[in-house]
Formats: sequence, C-alpha cells, structure tokens
Amino acid sequence: MTKKNSLSRRDFFTTTAVVGAVGTMGASVIFASCAPGAEKLVPIASLSGAYIPNLVDKAADGKPLKAGVIGCGGRGSGAAQDFLNAGPNLQIVALGDLFQDRIDDCRKGLKEKFNVEVPDGMCFTGFDAYKNVLAAGVDLVIIATPPVFRPMHFEAAVEAGKHAFLEKPICVDPVGARSIMATAKKAEAQGLCVVTGTQRHHKRDYVESFKQIQSGLIGEIVSGNVYWNQSMLWYRERKPEWSDMEFMVRDWVNWKWLSGDHIVEQHVHNLDVFNWFFGKKPVKAVGFGAKQRRLSGDQYDMFSIDYEYEGGVHVHSMCRQIDGCTNNVSEFIQGTKGSWSTGDNKTEIKDLKGNVIWSFDKEKEKADFKQTNPYVLEHVDLVNHIRANTKINQAEETAISCLTAVMGRQSAYTGAAVTWDEISNSSMSYLPEKLEIGPVDMSSYVVMVPGKAKEVKKA
Repeated sequence: MTKKNSLSRRDFFTTTAVVGAVGTMGASVIFASCAPGAEKLVPIASLSGAYIPNLVDKAADGKPLKAGVIGCGGRGSGAAQDFLNAGPNLQIVALGDLFQDRIDDCRKGLKEKFNVEVPDGMCFTGFDAYKNVLAAGVDLVIIATPPVFRPMHFEAAVEAGKHAFLEKPICVDPVGARSIMATAKKAEAQGLCVVTGTQRHHKRDYVESFKQIQSGLIGEIVSGNVYWNQSMLWYRERKPEWSDMEFMVRDWVNWKWLSGDHIVEQHVHNLDVFNWFFGKKPVKAVGFGAKQRRLSGDQYDMFSIDYEYEGGVHVHSMCRQIDGCTNNVSEFIQGTKGSWSTGDNKTEIKDLKGNVIWSFDKEKEKADFKQTNPYVLEHVDLVNHIRANTKINQAEETAISCLTAVMGRQSAYTGAAVTWDEISNSSMSYLPEKLEIGPVDMSSYVVMVPGKAKEVKKA
C-alpha cells in the first residue's frame, strides 16, 4: 500500500553550454519593464555563452523516434506520457523495471491515454532490465529509476549510442557525480543529446528571469534563499512477502542510498536555480537537519544549510517534509540594485525600495502558447535537438547541482563544514556491491547523528 502523509562564470558556462537555438532579447524588451535609469544596466554575464531554450509548443516533425523507458514508476510513466505529448512521430516501444506491476501500470496509462500498446516481448524486469531496453531498437531512453542507479544506466545508454532523458536527481553521491560528468563528455563526443529533469530550465518564467538577471537588472548577485518546504511524501507499508531489498526499492523515496535524501531528490531544483543564475558552484557548506516525523527509511525530514560561494556570497537553503507546517517552494536572489523572487504564483523583480520593476505575465503566456507544461517542454527541446542534429547536454550542469545538494547533506549528517574540494574528490558511493532481490543487512541503514555525545566526567 502506498500511503501519503497529509569555476569562474566563464568556465561554468563554457562547460555546460550547448549548441542550439540561442535566444537573445533586445534592449527594448528589457527596458520596457524597467524603472527609469534602466538604460544604464551593466550585464553581469554574456548571454552568448549560455544556453537559452527555444520553448515552442511542439517539436518539429521528422522521422519516428523510438523511446524506451527505464524505470516505470510514477515519474517514469509520467515522463513517457510527456514525451508522447511533445510532438508528432514519437513512440514508446520498450519498458523496463525491477517489478512487473510497475510495468503493468505504465502500459495501462499508455493504452488509456494514447492508445499505445507495448507488447509483452518488449517489457523487461529485473536489475538488468535496462540492458534489454537498450537492445530493443530504441533511439533514446527515458531514465527514471531510483536516482542511485542513474549513473550506471546513463553510462550504459551512451555506450549503446542512445540519446537520453535523465530524471533528476541524476546522482546521489560523489562517485556517481563523477561518473555522470565522465559519461556526459562521452555523450558529447558522440553527438548524443542529453536533457535532464530540472524542468525549471524549460519553464518560461525562469528562462526570462535568467535573461533579466544576466542583463544586470538586479545588479551583482550578493545573496540568496532557496526553499522546498512541504508536507510529508508517500511511504509504503511493508508486505510480508517482500524481501528487504524489494521493500527498500519500493519505498525508495525514504532511503538515503536510493534517493540521496530529499535535499538531493527534491530540493536540488531550488539549489540548481541559484547555481544556474549565479553561474558558480559553492565553495563550502555548513548545516544541520534531523528526522522527527518520517514514518519509514533512514532519511532526515528537514535540512537547513548555509552555502558559501566565491566572493563571500551566502545562500540559505531550507527544505522540509512534515505535515502541519508552513509550506514554501520558492527562490529569492538579492542583488546590488534589486531582488528577484518566485512563489505565490508570482515571478518578479523589485528595486531596492520594493517597487516591482519587472514581472512575468503568466496570463499572456497562456494566451501566446498552447503548451505551458515544463515537463512536456523539456521533451520538446530534446526532440528538436535530436531531429536538428544539434547538441544539447545538461548532464554535467545537473551533476554539479546534485553534488551541491550532497555537500549540504553531508554537512548536516556530520555537523562539520564540507568544502567543494572535499565532496567532489570523496570516494563515497551509495550503490551496493551486490544487487539482487533478497535479504539485506538492515542494521547498516541508520539515521545519521551529527557530532559526538557530550563527555560526562566522573566526579
């Protein structure tokens, strides 16, 4: 049963930019929304080095593209449907998952909503199911397994010459992050396209905000706050017939080796936004967290992290998954001339006096575009790059954001400050050496306790 409980800036853009349709925005568009004096804006970075997606409603037509799905749970099934909604001549032809019932649910959704039937012979189960999907004549794969497996599956996909969509997070530990980065370079060398599930990169209000901030509208970035505070996520009650391994994988969102903990699995979105807009990665993290309400697994249900970036810029990161608390999913960036913020269905920039000098018009977006779902738009972008034979590769950039989250997680787990050099060179790997359905030494999966106990001196 599933239960729901109510480098330098230039270096960064050089390594993560891709070849494609680069959007530009003329001064008249920028200044139309600005306060007097906006014509004196000084850009903080050149947009010529950054990837700006062309967020059209549907992908261009072309030869049929056959996709396979590796990981058929809720997100994998959703991504498969998003892919089919992205444009014409798109097919889902193969499915792979550890469990047959997840494949059955995915097939049912595809049949009911798209009249797509995936035959029995193209459905594969087990830990090696991904190998069969890759060998099933597909052009690309949608990888949406529990995050710990994604570096392994991405590497296999590139070795097989397949384009890839990687759901976020794409790694949960430093070894996985380095694997993703190495595989990303191989994919680029082979001309393969890779898009990740950091869907804010394909959300029009964020893309337009990025342009405004890079043009200098808020001045130099000096600090930020990023939040993902929400109610508790789902968990699964263990069935008597489930082995230890099956239980953990089915309950994966509550186990740190599978999900990376929710600072990685979910809050990576917000951390990624700051890294993207600032164009840098943090140099140090100090934080804390705790498990107080979570009903299964070994994860925390709250984190509070202070990230320090180059030049003394600090970002407060906060995430929580507990019922009955104040919720907040948003980002805030402070600059020398103003601030940018999201949340409460608003995306806007204010000057230092609190006057709104720019805002994204979401009603106009609905009037101008038929497709406003970023989960679909990321697939539109992927398909367009594949059909145009132009490069896009978001894997390295997303790996950096995932490692940012891992850095904060490890500081909270240990109570110690963690530097970028320490975490990026760490030998930490959460992937077990032995992957098979059966018993597991559950005593090794414990909730982390930071620091050390107080020494009690005997009188």
